[in-house]
Amino acid sequence: MIIATDGSDHHHGQSRHDGADHELRCDVIAGCDGFHGVCRPAIPDGVLSVRQREYPFGWLGILAQVAPSTEELIYAFESERGFALHSLRSLELSRLYIQVEPDDDIDNWPDARIWEELHARFATDDGWELNEGPVLEKGITPMRSFVAEPMRHGRLFLAGDAAHIVPPTGAKGLNLAMADVWRLADALAEFYRSGNESLLDTYSDRGLQRTWRAQRFSWWMTSMLHRSDTDSAFDGRRQLAELEYLVGSHAAMTSLSENYVGTPFD
Repeated sequence: MIIATDGSDHHHGQSRHDGADHELRCDVIAGCDGFHGVCRPAIPDGVLSVRQREYPFGWLGILAQVAPSTEELIYAFESERGFALHSLRSLELSRLYIQVEPDDDIDNWPDARIWEELHARFATDDGWELNEGPVLEKGITPMRSFVAEPMRHGRLFLAGDAAHIVPPTGAKGLNLAMADVWRLADALAEFYRSGNESLLDTYSDRGLQRTWRAQRFSWWMTSMLHRSDTDSAFDGRRQLAELEYLVGSHAAMTSLSENYVGTPFD
């Protein structure tokens, strides 16, 4: 598929199927095709400003056939070993993560080593234990932040990962994508109902405001809960002080809850 746009109201898609070329002319193109899709690259050079950050660590994630060890998520920070996350998928499946080097090889992590590291990072002194089970899937994902501005060119509108990526620490990726789709659907409904393009015209500005709020929160969660080889002794103590403040301050907990749950779609 090739998307062509000149920034006006004229957009078309070209594809080849069963040996024949096809062209689809569109009023609007919704670029919901992910980070590696064709829509964002179709925007001419010089239109988009890209802002991104690569983090010096990744997540090794596993899907295990085992009941969750708790009814809640667990975010763990072990000052020497790094971050770990206990997540839930179903009554029989658990998703768990540990911080690793972004270029690490998954072959360096047999299942036994993964469970050993998870036990070490989740260790407590209150008798709680981590459940183990067969590992069904595992892989390493680098961490990054990415924003393309604006989120439209003419009537080509970017949504979801085509426009922005957040590190998963703040759990904001799907939330942002759903907000984009809700905003775009509302704008398209108004456009086809009345011909009014005001919501289409403000789609990008409203989306970027929400995106940067989520980027700030995801960056903050990531920097608070991960250790880096370049961190100093000061950085380690600062992280602990921030965590202590977070669990001891009603105002800090309220702020975390508001950002983690997410504000209403707008």
